Amino acid sequence: MKKIYAEILAIGDELLYGQTLDTNSHWISGELDKAGIKVIRRTTVGDIEQEILTAFAEAETRADIILITGGLGPTSDDLTKPCLCKYFNCGLEINQEALTEITEFFKSRGRELTELNRQQAALPTACEKITNTLGTAPGMWFNKRDKVFMSMPGVPHEMKKMMTDSVIPKLLEKFKTPIIQHQIIKTVGIGESFLADKISSWEKALPGHLKLAYLPSLGEVKLRLTGMGSSQEEIKHEIAEWIEKLKPLAGEYIYGYGEESLESVIGNLLREQKLTIAVAESCTGGYLSHLITSVPGSSDYFLGSMIPYAYEIKMRQLGVKPETLEKYGAVSEPTIIEMANIVRAKFNTNIGVATSGIAGPGGATPEKPVGTVWIAYSDKHQTVTRKLQLSKDRMINIRMASMAVLNLIRLSLPSKS
Repeated sequence: MKKIYAEILAIGDELLYGQTLDTNSHWISGELDKAGIKVIRRTTVGDIEQEILTAFAEAETRADIILITGGLGPTSDDLTKPCLCKYFNCGLEINQEALTEITEFFKSRGRELTELNRQQAALPTACEKITNTLGTAPGMWFNKRDKVFMSMPGVPHEMKKMMTDSVIPKLLEKFKTPIIQHQIIKTVGIGESFLADKISSWEKALPGHLKLAYLPSLGEVKLRLTGMGSSQEEIKHEIAEWIEKLKPLAGEYIYGYGEESLESVIGNLLREQKLTIAVAESCTGGYLSHLITSVPGSSDYFLGSMIPYAYEIKMRQLGVKPETLEKYGAVSEPTIIEMANIVRAKFNTNIGVATSGIAGPGGATPEKPVGTVWIAYSDKHQTVTRKLQLSKDRMINIRMASMAVLNLIRLSLPSKS
């Protein structure tokens, strides 16, 4: 089945200046993917006529569908309509249906229709009007041989409504699109290159119509397995079969699929086993507790936390022995063991976890450079520790240390031991 390609053009100086974030292109890409349409490029263009016209021409050489957002307002810096008229060699003319809709829009809000607003009903004569049910700038659909140009307002909620109600259905009428199916496999505790080495034989054996992508981020690597064909159920079944073949190679690192987060997976494991947890975190400063409590229903298993940042708080409030801190320091295995065990006892939970480290940029010593972090897991059967050597960036260290603790919980829970 022939692939259908799309290009997205976002128009507006404010996007290039960094004053407005282009969330439209991100959202449109996701919707087109669901419809079996592959986005091959996303382009941002400023409010310059020649740049816009050049972007139109270049997009037409690459894509079957060109989706345009922005530049449809009533002011002089909104150039999309004039550029479309020039590109399609046509004039602007008041569209009576659009004028009626705009008039009703203003009337329903008790506002006067100005001449400037009236001009929003002036559309290129070569286009088909697409109704904007939430605003005053109509969409414009152009057919150029076997290509489609579609211009939509830049206001996100107006564009999304138009895409969902009108544009996607019209595109699916015009183009026969293949089924595109993705599955995200989430891994933690292994770097991208090490994971690639580990699963290389599996990757090489993948059939040509299944594509693998590595999507690394802080503390984890996502694998995206994509299949394309005519039957969604067949593709889903085939992807599931290949994931089963992956598990013997990388199963210990796989923690979830799709939209699952590590903290939600941990939460489900704790809830299923009716276990409770408490946290003592120093270098992570509450971020670990934030991740755990970001999961709805986390009160089922999370009882509380302490952030004993200073030496004296570790001693007086948490209860770490002064001699432990004096002999080994706050960033040490003996200290982190006490922190995890004590917080579990203080909160009377099944599990206690702890973090202590040098997040940076200051506080380092030759023996303990920035990025040195100790983490610990404690339950009634065992206390497990890990020493991490992370980066020189404070926020990266906080994030990665927190992810490492979550993974340590995953690996250390009774059912995983």
